Amino acid sequence: MASFKDFVLLVLLTITFILITEAAQKHQAIPSVEKKKELERQLKAINKPAVKSFKTEHGVIYDCIDIHKQLAFDHPLLKNHSVQLKPTTAPEWITSNNISSKVDPLLLLPDGINCQDGTVIVKRTAMQDLMHAQRLKSMGFNGPRHFLTERNNTDGTGQYYVAAVNYGPKTFTGVKGHLNLWEPQVSQDQISLAFIAVAGGPKERFSSIFVGWMIEGSNLGCYDITCPGFVQISKNIPLGSFLQPLSVYNGLQYDIALTLYQDRVKGDWWFAYNHENVGYWPASLFKTAGFSNRANYAAWGGQVYSPVTENTPEMGSGHWPSEGLGKAAYVNNIRIIDGRGNFLYPEPYSLREHETSSKCYRAMYVHENRDPWVRALYYGGPAGCIGE
Repeated sequence: MASFKDFVLLVLLTITFILITEAAQKHQAIPSVEKKKELERQLKAINKPAVKSFKTEHGVIYDCIDIHKQLAFDHPLLKNHSVQLKPTTAPEWITSNNISSKVDPLLLLPDGINCQDGTVIVKRTAMQDLMHAQRLKSMGFNGPRHFLTERNNTDGTGQYYVAAVNYGPKTFTGVKGHLNLWEPQVSQDQISLAFIAVAGGPKERFSSIFVGWMIEGSNLGCYDITCPGFVQISKNIPLGSFLQPLSVYNGLQYDIALTLYQDRVKGDWWFAYNHENVGYWPASLFKTAGFSNRANYAAWGGQVYSPVTENTPEMGSGHWPSEGLGKAAYVNNIRIIDGRGNFLYPEPYSLREHETSSKCYRAMYVHENRDPWVRALYYGGPAGCIGE
């Protein structure tokens, strides 16, 4: 079994935060007495003592946790870290932490759930969440795969496919995109996600950050439950939130605005949901990987995972990009932040379609002379692909 130190080094290769939509409940195996005790020990370490708690009608528990006692500070590199309540530098469209703002009406929390100042809102991890995460890991899923791979990553543990647009190599300090919300159909052991990502560092220590939404057989805020190193500052936006409403085929469409940007003074990487800061990954996590001095690759699109014993799940809406708006999943309003903090559309031909297997899933890059389609992507495909 890998040591805790080895585990930390592994997850730093793909530090990931993912918002999810609600998936159907799946049957879980009943753990043995010994296994249950070990799971309870892990849950006690993950779920920090709450100042106040709320339970929804669906049984989901949200805790208000002292901002200085959140799980992030269990990370060995953050033992003496001082919380940054707001970045030193930020794009103009990001809400400053000391200014009151209303989170987008897409449902994150039921009415009546409010955390006090000095706390952060956290979705409590349940035993079934932990069991399912461990099951996926045992099958070979360790989070989203490196988005620059030139072909599908099919090995003895699973199949990974990507359909996206890539940017780079070129230095920049942030990215933004509006992700269309869908609920692709997946089996218990499959995953389908939409993402924006940044990456950097030398090939031997390549690091990346993914944000987006994910559909899978359980309700996870981060692919490995613990969101290692992510320091949350928001009392309004919990990781692992249920996103509603969802888009309807040939009907109403919904999306969320996600931004990843670097504090150009401190080097921390910040995440904002619909223009409100949620939290950040401290620069200290990236120093050994060479990712603390800007990023040089970015991507926007979709990714799926499936065991080798099953055909692949739907990606996006489950329909081909050529079907267009209202039918295919999209990422629009694709932008970058340059080294001076300017908010820009990438040059038209600096974005390149990337498909690990066009037989299974496709990407269609569009650039028009109207917002928000100046730089955009349609992506996805149906279930049932058996690869190449």
